[in-house]
Amino acid sequence: MSDSAIKASTTSAKFIVLKPAGYPMKSDFEHPEISEPRVFDYYAKEQWFGASVKKGDYLFDRRMYPDFAFEIMNVEPKHATIGKSTVIVVQETENNIPQIAAGVMLEDIVGQQGAKKKCRLIERYLKDPESFGRWAPKNILFFGPSGTGKTMMAKALSSVTDAPILTVKSTQLIGEHVGEGAARIHLLYARAKDLAPCILFFDELDAIGLDRSYQELRGDVLEIVNALLTEMDGIEDRSGICTIGATNRHSALDHSVRSRFEEEIEFSLPKQDERLQILVNYSRTFPVKLHETVDLAKIARRTQGFSGRDLVEKVLKIALHQAIIDETVVNAEHFDHALSKIKVDAPPSILFS
Repeated sequence: MSDSAIKASTTSAKFIVLKPAGYPMKSDFEHPEISEPRVFDYYAKEQWFGASVKKGDYLFDRRMYPDFAFEIMNVEPKHATIGKSTVIVVQETENNIPQIAAGVMLEDIVGQQGAKKKCRLIERYLKDPESFGRWAPKNILFFGPSGTGKTMMAKALSSVTDAPILTVKSTQLIGEHVGEGAARIHLLYARAKDLAPCILFFDELDAIGLDRSYQELRGDVLEIVNALLTEMDGIEDRSGICTIGATNRHSALDHSVRSRFEEEIEFSLPKQDERLQILVNYSRTFPVKLHETVDLAKIARRTQGFSGRDLVEKVLKIALHQAIIDETVVNAEHFDHALSKIKVDAPPSILFS
């Protein structure tokens, strides 16, 4: 074994994510239900202490449910062992799996200079939570049009600080029974406390936090909101946890929700030079050649009102796919085809000039 491999094998994992995989052979018993995640964390560490783990491997229960397998879905770092400080999470849904968004940097986000400047504070906090004391930036609201980089910014903060991020789709918190969503909120914060320093990112916050004049609040939504407000108020010590909410309808948020965020950070649609930079950056990664006659500056001028995601998903991707279908390089006609199919809030005279 190489020196680097030996070192990796003795590194204690910060966290691992497990998925119930079942028994090696068919059984009438499907799988145990984890009712107390923190108790399971203790139980799992006690029996698997010192085990080498990496993504794709399996851990087998030896006690309560002998030979029952858990697949390892994620490990941080990638090759490590289970130690006393390792947090063991059993995957329940796709929207609350901790990860460190390695490879996404603040510099990868084109524009949004004001947002980046303010997010440096969050970066400093996640790197050294204790130095902030009671002045920690615990609750931050990202707002702005869809596709302007709010989620990417949260992932970049995770990457540069090495802090796990729990990404939550607010719509998926709404369960079938009253109290189910509230329980998920409390579980998320308990999990984040174990993983701290950690980011809790609530996407589409308006799905649960709209002003009551805009919606008829069902009982389960009200329970979710109350649970979220309780956690954001910080009745319990939540040092090292930064809650980031994202919405494109911040003015429609209920006052009780919006008032909990001590800082609001705006994300705006890209300007013409920023649109050009996005087109240049992403077109460089095309799997087929971009024809030298393609004028990306002209496309940037024609796409006023487009978000960064619009440019990538509705312009570049459509043009690329059409070129692949045509078995040729990506040319100006492919971009004209893409632009002719798009509906965004931009004047027709700009789109088709």
